[in-house]
Amino acid sequence: MPSTLSAIVEPPLYRLEYVLYPPAGASVCNFRGLPAYYRRRRNMLSFEELYESYAADVHRFAFWLTNDRADAEDITSETFVRAWAKRNDIRTETLKAYLLAIARNAFLDQRRKRRREAPLEETHADSAPGPERRTESRLALERVQEVLQILPEVDRAAFVLRVQHGLPYEEIARVLEIGLSSAKVKVHRARKRLLAACIEREVP
Repeated sequence: MPSTLSAIVEPPLYRLEYVLYPPAGASVCNFRGLPAYYRRRRNMLSFEELYESYAADVHRFAFWLTNDRADAEDITSETFVRAWAKRNDIRTETLKAYLLAIARNAFLDQRRKRRREAPLEETHADSAPGPERRTESRLALERVQEVLQILPEVDRAAFVLRVQHGLPYEEIARVLEIGLSSAKVKVHRARKRLLAACIEREVP
């Protein structure tokens, strides 16, 4: 059975249970929580299908960027609002990459806004259950997420897009607006740094 560390270094991340693979039927973000304007659209079904098909992917990506569940939910909702507003620009052959690119832009916008409003403010993840309720795999997930935050944002995004979402390097380059060779270098560099940091912190 592979360790959490080996799962991180060599995709896919089968062991990271909550974030990567929520229970079937679980709603990551409440669809009804989106603005009423979008729920009243004539082609509402198409929007709901879009949301149901990709919300979990967008949320997982947002969580790895933010390390905060509430922020990830906000980014997920914002992503689909923005995507729907520009739905004529959506290309079905790259739909997932298109949505993840919007999610990353929403994350960067959120980060810039917070830096302007409160430069010294520190954000923390939601409180988690006490240690007695945490499973070993959950603790490992938290340690890995901690280590992942050490990476530069663009390296972290490239790594998650490749390892978690399985995007080809060409798509990663488009999402992050960087060159193909740069995308490959960033994923490789992120893997090496994450591996070294995990070993140093004794992540199982």
